[in-house]
Amino acid sequence: MLSSILKFPSPTQKLSDRLLEKKNISLWIKRDDLIHPNVSGNKWRKLKYNIAAARKENKETLLTFGGAYSNHIAATAAAGKIAGMKTIGVIRGDEFVNLNATLAFAQEEGMELHFVSRMVYRNKNEALFLADLTDKFGDFFSIPEGGANEFGVKGCGEIIAEDKQDYNYVCCAAGTGTTAAGILSSLQNEEELLVFPALKGGEGLRTDILSWQKNKENSSQLKMVSEYHFGGYAKVKTELVEFVNSFYRQHQLPLDLIYTGKMMYGLYDLIRKDYFPAGSKILFYHSGGLQGNDGFKQRKNIELVY
Repeated sequence: MLSSILKFPSPTQKLSDRLLEKKNISLWIKRDDLIHPNVSGNKWRKLKYNIAAARKENKETLLTFGGAYSNHIAATAAAGKIAGMKTIGVIRGDEFVNLNATLAFAQEEGMELHFVSRMVYRNKNEALFLADLTDKFGDFFSIPEGGANEFGVKGCGEIIAEDKQDYNYVCCAAGTGTTAAGILSSLQNEEELLVFPALKGGEGLRTDILSWQKNKENSSQLKMVSEYHFGGYAKVKTELVEFVNSFYRQHQLPLDLIYTGKMMYGLYDLIRKDYFPAGSKILFYHSGGLQGNDGFKQRKNIELVY
């Protein structure tokens, strides 16, 4: 049983350093990165109810979509193997002569990789494209890129429910906005949800996040923090790498360069600028995704200290 080897509830740890003490800020980290070595963070949250739905429909195959360095692709491959289900990954871009670390891992976990051009990939949600995939692979349960569907939102809605503390602010990173949608839907008090998009122009995710909300009255709790993308999705700068390394040396807490590293950088910048009133209690959601750092090491020769 997949759930029996996952670490739930994931631990919450309190951080302390001079800046937090100086500003009288309390910061806790929800360590979903510790759920499982290969199916960690929000990836399992999004897959949980998708797998349950596939089983309910008596589907034996999961098919999903992603880029060549996708955390979601790697996690789906690992979760499928543990659950005893076949997995197929539709990969954006040309086939590699030598697979990168992410795709090699997915293949080792039993995932069948199907490469399509970037132009064809744009049709991933079209009925005709899905019909062609059915002709090729047979019957399957389709999971959108990043697990961005109602089942993904439902799973992410359980993140905050595990923590019994009260916070003034909850922080999460965003790619598709699915995790933020789940968290926002589960907020019980008047805490503010700060969403840090990992891509340029991420302000548009606000509409996507709110589209999943049954109770539109919670829109006032949603705040988009869009200025810490470092140039766009999967873009990094030296100052970000240096921050992630310095943060690990100080706290022994690893961050990824696409999501949580940018968010923590932005959060500390906001703390320095007195965005948060003294006495504020903040929860930082660590969504995992650490395997993505291997791609930066491989492609850009970036050195990380953990």
